[in-house]
Amino acid sequence: MSRIKVLVVDDSVVVRRLVGDTLAGDPRLDVVGTAANGKVALAKIPQLNPDLVTLDVEMPVMDGLETLRQLRKLYPRLPVVMFSTLTERGAATTLDALELGANDYVAKPANVGSVTQSMEAVRSELVPKILALCTRTRPVVPSLPAPLPQPANAPAAPVVPPRVDLLAIGASTGGPDALSVVLGALPASLPVPVVVVQHMPPVFTKQFADRLDARCAVKVSEAVPGAPVRPGEVLIAPGDFHMRLRRVAGRVQATLDQGTPENYCRPAVDVLFRSAVEAYGGHVLGVVLTGMGADGARGSAEIVRAGGSVLVQDEATSVVWGMPGAVAAAGLATQQLPLAGVAPAVLTRLAVGRRNGAPVTPPGSSRIERTAWAT
Repeated sequence: MSRIKVLVVDDSVVVRRLVGDTLAGDPRLDVVGTAANGKVALAKIPQLNPDLVTLDVEMPVMDGLETLRQLRKLYPRLPVVMFSTLTERGAATTLDALELGANDYVAKPANVGSVTQSMEAVRSELVPKILALCTRTRPVVPSLPAPLPQPANAPAAPVVPPRVDLLAIGASTGGPDALSVVLGALPASLPVPVVVVQHMPPVFTKQFADRLDARCAVKVSEAVPGAPVRPGEVLIAPGDFHMRLRRVAGRVQATLDQGTPENYCRPAVDVLFRSAVEAYGGHVLGVVLTGMGADGARGSAEIVRAGGSVLVQDEATSVVWGMPGAVAAAGLATQQLPLAGVAPAVLTRLAVGRRNGAPVTPPGSSRIERTAWAT
């Protein structure tokens, strides 16, 4: 396989050298050039024909966002990974970049004691994302829970699935855009709560939740300890915290902890999905959207094992078909759907067992209509 060609764009000589030397140490990658600003980068792309561009945000002459706007007009399919700082300003700009078409982002090393540690931080974050965005690999299927044993004369599975009382969603690379599409298509009168894990660092998740809340009919917020899980409302796990659901005095609430990362992730989709089953049994509908890795596959197995079902985004519309691909490869997905088809499929599934199967009304009303259905 030919090496992946990378163009590094950053106004800092130190960062260009750090990233360049780090990537050059991987035999699968080839740093074909560097640029100190977006204007130079745009001039070099047709000469170097890179497979991926790493792009800084704050640069003279032409900054990262303007470069990205121009780049997307000229090269709509060229993968772009933003370099971001873990600050409120950095988070806001990175979310702007994702909306403009950046594929993913990595955090610039901060408070790192040595060049070696800085290189390792970049290597561990950036290299897997480059490989995921530039190569097509078979989804990794982790070891999954064994199916429940069935009695010898067990009756056939019911034709009508159980009523859904919770929608649980997991996403990673490409997830912000995918979640905007899915959550934006849900009505304020949604009859179930929604809980979400999007792999993001601290600060980012709060700003992301606020942006979604301003644009969606459903209420969206970053989860806090003890937050009630209510119909028509979306809770997003905060960065660096697992989110779990627990039932207390008949009501479900969210808990947060910094337990051991799973699948190298915190928050982890598997953690959320497992706790969803503990709180709701087989009345969970899982959705796994675009993302690298296999987080969510084990949790999906628990949902299916309990009698629930799982929908996944299809390969054609996923930025990276790792997470949804792992669920599909394990035979756990009820449907594989293009991104635009996920919300309609969810609403169709939610209608089962409600109001004699009447379809859930799609969005189109004002935010004042945010009311919880009695369930």
